[in-house]
Amino acid sequence: MIEKMKFLSLTGPKADIDRVANKYLSHYEIHLENALTELKDIDHLTPYLQMNPYKDLLNKANDFSNLLQREDIEPVSVEYEEATELIDRLNSELTQINRARSELDEQRSRLLDSMKTLQPFRKLQYDLSAVMDFRYIRYRFGRIPREFYGKFDAFVYDNYDTIFCQCAIDEDYVWGVYFVPSAESDRIDAVYTSMHFEKITIPDEYTGTPDEAYENLDKSVREIDEKMQKLNTEASEILEKDAQKLLGARNLLNTLSENFDIRKMAACTKTDLDTFYILCGWISEHTLPDFLKAIDQDPNVYCIVENDTDGRTSTPPTKLKNPKIFRPFEMFIKMYGLPAYNEIDPTIFVALTYSFIFGAMFGDVGQGICLAVGGFLLYRFKKMNLAAIIGTAGIFSTIFGFLYGSFFGFEDILPALWLKPSAAMTNVPFVGKLNTVFVAAVGFGMLLILIAMIMHVINGIRAKEQENVWFDTNAVAGLVFYGSAFACIVLLMAGKTLPAGIVLAVMFGLPLLLILFKEPLTRILEKKKPAIEGGIPMFFVQGFFELFEVLLSYLSNTLSFIRVGAFALSHAAMMEVVLMLAGIESGNPNWVVVVLGNLFVMGMEGLIVGIQVLRLEYYEMFSRFYKGTGKDFVPFRKQTS
Repeated sequence: MIEKMKFLSLTGPKADIDRVANKYLSHYEIHLENALTELKDIDHLTPYLQMNPYKDLLNKANDFSNLLQREDIEPVSVEYEEATELIDRLNSELTQINRARSELDEQRSRLLDSMKTLQPFRKLQYDLSAVMDFRYIRYRFGRIPREFYGKFDAFVYDNYDTIFCQCAIDEDYVWGVYFVPSAESDRIDAVYTSMHFEKITIPDEYTGTPDEAYENLDKSVREIDEKMQKLNTEASEILEKDAQKLLGARNLLNTLSENFDIRKMAACTKTDLDTFYILCGWISEHTLPDFLKAIDQDPNVYCIVENDTDGRTSTPPTKLKNPKIFRPFEMFIKMYGLPAYNEIDPTIFVALTYSFIFGAMFGDVGQGICLAVGGFLLYRFKKMNLAAIIGTAGIFSTIFGFLYGSFFGFEDILPALWLKPSAAMTNVPFVGKLNTVFVAAVGFGMLLILIAMIMHVINGIRAKEQENVWFDTNAVAGLVFYGSAFACIVLLMAGKTLPAGIVLAVMFGLPLLLILFKEPLTRILEKKKPAIEGGIPMFFVQGFFELFEVLLSYLSNTLSFIRVGAFALSHAAMMEVVLMLAGIESGNPNWVVVVLGNLFVMGMEGLIVGIQVLRLEYYEMFSRFYKGTGKDFVPFRKQTS
């Protein structure tokens, strides 16, 4: 069912909008619409423009809350002033800590870079300060690719006055330092460069050997790490001390920020004395009295409720309200599309027909009980709507299992309360003998199609669409034609005499003529001038083929329900194969095969039958009466979250 909606407008002093949002709109479900759009015929309305003052504080509160180490902290309620003071104080204290931590982090990065530079030269057993104080000897720290080192070693040492001290070797480079006389440095530097030697600058701030300098740097890094750890501990203690208030402040600021966003939906109007906000939206009919009672004694809130919703710019949103047992089936409705506000909610219809058809196609007592128990247990613990649907379908499978006399595929344990699908036959006039489940499936399908047509007519009446009430293939004309066909088939099956030929001509001919001339007839009912596009000959040619298509669709839609009987037969046949493979005829069956076979059939056939029933719902029934063009009812609180 679809809840009835009322359109209301709220107005009050502009500065009072946050209080109204927090006190009323957050506790009563109201679907807000853009007030400027809804009240476009009213002059001198302006949008409510204002920057959100809570956003920065909320961002800081979220950042601080994410730094908390524990997750089991219960927030406490705080006032806005207290929340503001707390966030500002925490921001001031943590900013100082973060500034000190940034300085230490920067120092640490510089030390690590120096350590990385010294790392390859740690084996050099010379005092760095002494090396850097040489007056007549030049030095160069660096590296040379390994592929050139052999050539360098053979060529340079034999021809130039230089010493290369190798310090480290990795996969790509040989690291070291070379010494040359000051007078020869320029020439020998050029030679080293030609050998792809890359210079590395070592600062003159180190004392001792490279290894000693490296250890001193490492010690400094550890000292910085200890200082940063102390700062982190200090920050954690500051946050933990006010953790409950911090989370309460975050929740308060989050609520205030969300409430502030209501301004996007509001309009403003100015009087001689003050400026007022205007909010427009939809509220369910059963919630309205409580809401009006809540604001009745509030002098700063004025509410106007409109009973006539036809002249509104926006269409009423759709809020489904069905009994709990049918609620899981709303999933199928939403998959196709929510019903429009003036449409019939097909949830109960789908729940009953889906479960019934599933049971008819998958009738087995044992397997039905397994589906029912498994589905409802899964729904109990996981709250999955699909599991509840499976459980409900399992109940109907169990019922049809008793009607078919089938228990885990065994056909001789239970007596059939109705028939055995594979054995029951019915004599059909002009056709001969047919399987009874096929005949029953087609008859049941025709009945469902007639119900879908009636629902189409009701939707047409609600939408005030003359064509969909009288002349459409699923309107009164189609209903009379298809109902006449159904009545004639029932008379033939019962051995009764059909009505006279002239009666049949009226029963079948008149509806087809109405369908043929639906466009000009609709224009007449709507008090418009009849018009035939393309000329009369083209109209009749097009109409003939359209009528042929209509008759063909009636036939194909009807025969589509044969699959209900086909799956009832196939289930019995599949279980017969399982029992045959288990050696049931030998009197000593393999129960492992029986169990595995039942599990396989329940899984595979249950999935296929579920899909096929949904196909029948969507294509043979929904397509006749349901558009699914509704918009979801989203209360203010969900709109802003």
